Amino acid sequence: MYCRMHSKFFEGVETISSEQTFRKYEFIKDERLGISLPKLYSEWSELTEEERHDMILTWEAIRGHIPDRIKELESLIDEKQEEVFREEDWERICSLFAEINDYAGRINDLNIWSRVQQDFDTADLADEHLNREK
Repeated sequence: MYCRMHSKFFEGVETISSEQTFRKYEFIKDERLGISLPKLYSEWSELTEEERHDMILTWEAIRGHIPDRIKELESLIDEKQEEVFREEDWERICSLFAEINDYAGRINDLNIWSRVQQDFDTADLADEHLNREK
């Protein structure tokens, strides 16, 4: 069962990665959320300035689509709520509420991801703060 679930999870996964033999990061399509999410294989401080810049630009482009994705999910919730109001079968109503709950969870996760920001020079600022004389 694990293998089936595991292989199903990776169906349709798209990746956007740095163009190095050893990838320090990539963006992997999350089918549940409908966006690509960053995956770091190295520490942020180990990325070159160019890699950080490219990663931030890619993330900002992806992040810019999050509000549209949230609106899509809100529309699906509205449709499911309309179905609930018309439905008489209790089992179907429970199923619809489960779907609504799933969409709401996705919206919550997207809101969290929309707040994720990485400053270009965060590591440099941290080093400067730790190493400066007081």
